[in-house]
Amino acid sequence: MQMRTLGTTGPQVSALGLGCMGMSDMYGPADRSESLATIHAALEAGITLIDTGDFYGMGHNEMLIGEALRGRPRDEVVLSVKFGAQRGPDGGWLGYDARPSAVKTALAYTLRRLGVDHVDIYRPSRLDPNVPIEDTIGAVAEMVQAGYVRHVGLSEVGAATIRRAADVHPIADLQIEYSLISRGIEDEILDVTRELGIGITAYGVLSRGLMSGHAPRIATKGDFRAHSPRFQGENLEANLGLAERLGEVAQAFGLSPAQAAIAWALGKGEDIVPLVGARTRARLGEALGALQVDPAAGLVAAVEAAIPKDAARGERYPAAQMAMLDSERRRM
Repeated sequence: MQMRTLGTTGPQVSALGLGCMGMSDMYGPADRSESLATIHAALEAGITLIDTGDFYGMGHNEMLIGEALRGRPRDEVVLSVKFGAQRGPDGGWLGYDARPSAVKTALAYTLRRLGVDHVDIYRPSRLDPNVPIEDTIGAVAEMVQAGYVRHVGLSEVGAATIRRAADVHPIADLQIEYSLISRGIEDEILDVTRELGIGITAYGVLSRGLMSGHAPRIATKGDFRAHSPRFQGENLEANLGLAERLGEVAQAFGLSPAQAAIAWALGKGEDIVPLVGARTRARLGEALGALQVDPAAGLVAAVEAAIPKDAARGERYPAAQMAMLDSERRRM
C-alpha cells in the first residue's frame, strides 16, 4: 500500500481511505455482513484510514466499525471522526452544535461506540455559526492534551476559518468534497492548506456515483441523491454526459471510469488522500486499482481536458445545505 502523510503534523495513512457513511446512511439500505466484510477487506489490502461520523445512522456507523475492528491491534487503523450534526428520531437534520461541552460529550459517546480509548483525528462536521471556531478547536485541543484525541481536523470550512483554527492548534487535514466536478477548493482553499501544511482528505471523489461508470441507482427511501440538484432532470442528463467523456479517457488508459476519477484525485498532489465510499468488496477492489496508475502517464491532463472545471450542472447540495457550508463562502 502506498502511504501519505496528512499535512506536516498529521499521521501517516494509506493513500486511499475508506469512507463508511454509506454503510449506515444516506444511500438507502446497506447489507451489514457485506459492510463488515468490506471493512475487513480494506484493512487486509493495507488501507489504514477509516472515516466516519457520529451522526451516520445516529451512531450505527461507529458501532459497525467498532465491531469490524474488534480483536485487531488499535494501531492498525487511523480513525477519523466527524461530530456536531444534530438529528431527530426521524433522521431529520436539526442543525449543528459545536460548543465545547457538546464536543466533549460527543467524543465520550464516540469512544464507547467504537470501543477504543482514543480517536486519531476528530473534527467538527461543519462550522457552527453560533460558536467561534476558536472555542470548538480549543475544546478538541483539550481532548488532545487529555489523550482522547491524537490530531485535530476540519471539514467543509473556508480559508479564513482554516487560518483561525490553525492559530489555536495545528490542523492535520481538511476533509472536503473534491472531485472532477467539484473543484471549488482550487480557487483559494487549497492554496491556504498548502501554505499552512494541512492535508486534504477528499470525499465524494466519484461525485455520489455520477462519475463511477455505474448507473446511479437511487433508492426510493433514505437516499439523499433524490433531492440533490445534480441528479435532477436535465442536470442529471448533462452530468451523465460528462461521465461518458470520462469513460472514454479511462478506456484509453486501460481503466474503469471510477479508477480514472480516483487516480485523478491521487494525481493532484501528495497532500491529497481520497476517501472511497465503497459499500461492497467488489467496489473496493475496483477502487484499489487506481493506485496502479503512473502519475507521470498524463492521466490528470487528459481527464481535465475532457471535463473542464465547472462543467457540472447543478450545485453539489440543495440550497439550504449549501448555505450551511462555510467552504462555499468566498472570502479574500
